[in-house]
Amino acid sequence: MLPNTKIPRARTIEEYVDMVNQAIDETFDLRQSIEFDEEFMADARPLVDQIEATLKEMYESMKDGSYKFATGELPFIALMKQYHEQMVPFRFLLKRINETHMKGLDISDQD
Repeated sequence: MLPNTKIPRARTIEEYVDMVNQAIDETFDLRQSIEFDEEFMADARPLVDQIEATLKEMYESMKDGSYKFATGELPFIALMKQYHEQMVPFRFLLKRINETHMKGLDISDQD
C-alpha cells in the first residue's frame, strides 16, 4: 500500500465490531503459527501479545459501552512497524481498525 493511500474506515458500528472480531480471530491464527513454527516466528510473539491484548480490551469496552473513539493511535501500530509485512498478514485490517479508532466511523457517503 502506498504511504498516502487513504485507508477506508468502518461505516457502521456493526462493521467496526466485525472488523475487531475478525482481527481477534486472525491474531489467534497467527499465535498458532508461532507455536507451530517457533524458530522462524518467535520474534513476533511480543507483537501478537500486544495486538491480542489491545483488541480484546477494545472488544470488551465495546460490549460494556465504555469504548471511545479518537484516543490516539492503537499501541500495536508503532510496534507493528518494526516487523516485516509478511509477519502480520492481516496488517491492512489492523490499519483499518486503527484509522476508524482515530477518526471515527466513515459516514460521509451514507444515505
